[in-house]
Amino acid sequence: MTIPPDARDRAATTYNAAADRFDDPSNTFWERFGRRTIDRLPLRQGQRVLDVCCGSGASAIPAAGVVGPDGHVIGVDLAENLLALARAKASACGLHNVEFRAGDMLALDEPPFDAVVCVFGIFFVPDMIAAVRALWRMVRPGGVLAVTTWGPRWFEPASTAFWDAVCEVRPDLHKGFHPWDRISEPVAVRALLEQGGAEHIEVVAEAGRHEIPTPDAWWAAVLGSGYRGTVDQLDAAARDHVRAANMAYIAQSGLREVEANVVYALARKPVV
Repeated sequence: MTIPPDARDRAATTYNAAADRFDDPSNTFWERFGRRTIDRLPLRQGQRVLDVCCGSGASAIPAAGVVGPDGHVIGVDLAENLLALARAKASACGLHNVEFRAGDMLALDEPPFDAVVCVFGIFFVPDMIAAVRALWRMVRPGGVLAVTTWGPRWFEPASTAFWDAVCEVRPDLHKGFHPWDRISEPVAVRALLEQGGAEHIEVVAEAGRHEIPTPDAWWAAVLGSGYRGTVDQLDAAARDHVRAANMAYIAQSGLREVEANVVYALARKPVV
């Protein structure tokens, strides 16, 4: 089983493009929530971790630090440009126990892991239940599956301003690519894991905020996230309009932070 080509290509195209702003200093949310996901896991030195949809290493790199030189972390993503960022960061940290591969989370053939992690990625797969089943199969008995998703009202109220501006110039693109909204409530995340066969599930919703100190910081978040998939479908004039409208909104509203709510789910596989 693999991710359907259209969904796979769209995600890869979006995040290969977003790589140029993904690790912008304004976009600390990737590292923040990736590290927070790993902090919630019962990892120990010497363990093996699989991180799918690993991006530029926000969760894989902290995991490599926890499992130590005798452990091993494999990070998998569709976007080669993000993987290049991840490899550079791991090298800068002197980490030799983490490797980053281009691949499809549904097509992996790996031995079981002590922990399988998917941060902000499960919603890109059209059949999310199949994705959970595939990931759960790669968890060893006694191991854990961690799935982190955006919670409700992600990046509001600026998100609404973004989509309103898009609607003014390309109504056909309005919320045409926002897969993260498919699963943003704790009850839905729990149901997904249950339907995918996971057991002993804990779900925690965490309210949060992300600082937007300047209009430029908001536009960096737009270009370095899933919104990029919409922006890059605009022609130059439409793109300039959307950017100007967003910059004006942040400046005139006095907005200095947006909601960054997250749902963490952890499932533990029983020891046989």
